[in-house]
This record gives sequence, C-alpha cells and structure tokens, in this order.
Amino acid sequence: MKKFNKLFASSVLFLAGSACAFAAEDVAKLEAYAHPTMFGSNVYEQVKGDEVYTTGTKVLQNANHAIVKNKEQVLINSSVKDVLTLIKDKTTAEGKDFNVKMPVLRSELAVILAENFGLKDTKTAKAYADITDKYWAKEWIYGALNAGVMIGYPDGNFKPDQAVTKAEVFATIAQLIDVKTDKSLIVPDYNKKEIKFIPTWAIAPTKEVVASTLLDNIPEPCKVNKDEYLSKEQVAYLVGTLKADWVFKNNIARDKKAAEVIKAYTPVTINVKMADRISARHSNVGDTFKATTIAPVTIDGVVYEEGSNVYGEVIEVVRPGIKNAGYIKIKFNEIKCGDNVAKFPENITSAQANVLKNPNIVARTFGFPFSAADRVVGVTGRGAASILNISGNGLEKLGDNLSGAFVETLSLKPLSGLKDFGMGFVTVGEGVYDITKVVTSGTFGILYEAADEVRYLVAPNYANSSSLNPNEELTIVY
Repeated sequence: MKKFNKLFASSVLFLAGSACAFAAEDVAKLEAYAHPTMFGSNVYEQVKGDEVYTTGTKVLQNANHAIVKNKEQVLINSSVKDVLTLIKDKTTAEGKDFNVKMPVLRSELAVILAENFGLKDTKTAKAYADITDKYWAKEWIYGALNAGVMIGYPDGNFKPDQAVTKAEVFATIAQLIDVKTDKSLIVPDYNKKEIKFIPTWAIAPTKEVVASTLLDNIPEPCKVNKDEYLSKEQVAYLVGTLKADWVFKNNIARDKKAAEVIKAYTPVTINVKMADRISARHSNVGDTFKATTIAPVTIDGVVYEEGSNVYGEVIEVVRPGIKNAGYIKIKFNEIKCGDNVAKFPENITSAQANVLKNPNIVARTFGFPFSAADRVVGVTGRGAASILNISGNGLEKLGDNLSGAFVETLSLKPLSGLKDFGMGFVTVGEGVYDITKVVTSGTFGILYEAADEVRYLVAPNYANSSSLNPNEELTIVY
C-alpha cells in the first residue's frame, strides 16, 4: 500500500466491493419459436427487462461472466447483474429511480459488499440517525460497518444516499490491494488520456488502481477519464474484477492494512459431477437437476463427504436456432448429505466444466429414442404455436379488409372498397409466406435437432456449448 493514509484521512469513505460479470439496463431478452434464425424471421418475442446476455440472437461474451469453460452458452449466476437487480428491486419498491449508469451511492456499495462477502447483519455497535429500522439497506450497511470496510460520518450520519466520487472509489480499492508504483504526485494517464477530478490526496491510490490493470475491461472507459463519478455498473465491475483475480489468479496482492474480512477471504470450492442433462434445446425454466460431489467440502464448519447431493435449477432459457447455440442459465440451490443441508448464496462467482470422463455409452444409446423424440416434439410444438399465432392475426386482419371493402362500397366509395378488397389478397399472401417460413425453418430445425442428438450420442462432451451432460464434472466457486 502506498503511503496516502494521512491525505486520505479527510475522506470518510473506506469501502470494499465484489461482484463479477457485466450488467446493463433495459436490454431485450429473446425467446425463439421453432428455428427462424436462418431466414431472419421475426418469430421472436422481445421481453423488456434486465437480461444482459442476449442481443439479437447472440450471447454477449465477456471475460468476467460466470461462464462454464468450454460451454460458452451455459452461465452460472452472474453476480454483478444479480446484485444490481437486487438493488434496483429494493430501491424502486421505495419509489426511487434506478439507473445503472448513474453514480453509485453509499448504500448501494454497502449492498455490493455485503452480498458478495456475506456481511449482512441486523445490529451494529454504533447507530446512525439516518439508518432507521425500516431503511431498505440496513442489514447490508450494518454488515459493511461491522466488517470495517465502511465507516459513517463524525456527525452521526451514514449518508446512504450520497454519491461516491471516483477518487473515493479509487482510494477504496487501494485500501485493499498492494501494487507497486512510483512515489511521484502526478496523476497517471488511463488509455493514454488524463484522468480528471483526482485531488492530491487521491493521486497515490489512483496510480495503484491504474497499475493493477483492474480498469482494463471496465464498461464505458472514456467516462473513467472525464467524469467525476463512476457508475453503479462500473464500480460493481471494477471490484468484481478484483474478486475474480483473487479467486482464480492471485496476481494482485492484498494489502496488509485491509479489513480482516478481506484478507481472510477464501472462496468455497465444490467439485461435482452432473447426474442429469440440461440443455437450451429441451430444458425449461424451473426444471431442476442434481449433481454429486466428487470430493469432500466444508461449509460453515460442516463437512459434506464425497457423494453428497447438490441441487440446482434452470432459471433462464433462450432456444437455439440455425447457427445459434442458444443459451441457458442455471443456479445451484443447496447441498445435502444426510440431515445436513446448506443453502448456496444467490451469487455463484464462477464454474468450470472439466472434460467428460467415463461416458455411459449404453445409457445414452437406450435414452436416444426418447430424447430425440422429445426434441422433435418441442420443435414441432413451437412451430405449430407460431402458425396458430400467424393464422389468428391474419384472419383478423383479413376480416378487417373485407369489412372495409363492403362498408366503403356501400358508402358509395367504390375505389376505396376495391383497395380494401385488394389488401385482403395481400394479407392472405403475407400469411402464406410467414407460415411457409415457419414450416421450412421448423423442418430444418427438426433435422438439426436429430443430427445434434446423434452427435451427443457419439461425442457428448462436444455436442453443443449450451448443455451440461451426465458425468461432466464442474468446479463451483462462490
């Protein structure tokens, strides 16, 4: 740690944070019916929400997503998105506005800290006048205070709705890490440009954060240079990148003066083997699956022996199409061994899929007719639903065309009536065209599904990137 503590003493913000991945607001989620991607059909339903993984028919790839290695379209809860969604739900319930692009507030940073380091608490040694018993972030704020990663103001207030400056964020991160820099008091460049709004007391911590490379992949990097504040999204991403480094690389040393909870942070690692198959092709939201541990693990002081059951569920699915592997998101809920049960946290840091070992060829062969039939039925059903939807809309529009033709003709407007009558033929043509696209696309979809099922039978580990198969081993980190 660089010697900036005296300069930093005037700032009362000592924070830390963690999360991983990427989050965005109001990005459309896509649900595909049949296999329309080959023709660019609009047989998609756009659902407005906070989903961040799909744009068009492609899944956004990001180094800090919780992605299963070699399974790019399978994701395990991404904590930045989930934590920001938690904050949004809580604040909007209070009637407050929420935008991930706006400056992060002290209360929001407390939530990020507590959620990712397990710091929630119901009591604190010192009460603050502006944190009432009903304040939405009370437990998270108390957890951050008790852990020593945040402090309140000398006037007895916490000021939860106060924005955190960029300089304070950098000073916060510098309190956690130990990166060597020179001792000059010159504000460092970032992306070969000046970083503005850095006071003298924050120069040393800013240099440390820049030298750590934690800013390398931050969203909207130009704003790091020119804005006084970092956004909620940027801060979550920044500290999440730090946590990811500590979990997987340990390239960035922890500061000796950091809060004890940070220095002692050690993620729980669980090695499991999948017992069920889940796939973007046939699984549905709410489907549950089971895995078993392949090594003992200690959670909250309880040892869960090898062979303990781990349960999870599918929480989001985007169906695949031609040249589109689809997408599936899962979460792990609990581990159980005898009478011992432990719930997993909402935010799993990451997971890695290892090479499939000892595939059960006999079981896959006997299961092939059923799984293949299930996938074909799924494509057919989605195609039929699309055809019914197109037919219903087309008949309604055709009725309007014919009604207009009669009304306009009887109103002594024969040209308008003739135009409406002609539009009826156009409506029928559009309907036939759309149905043909769905049928053709569905046919190709069935062939694709059958070929993919054969590929799974022969080489399950390489069947597709949007499934997890029986006997595949995962390493879960949280």
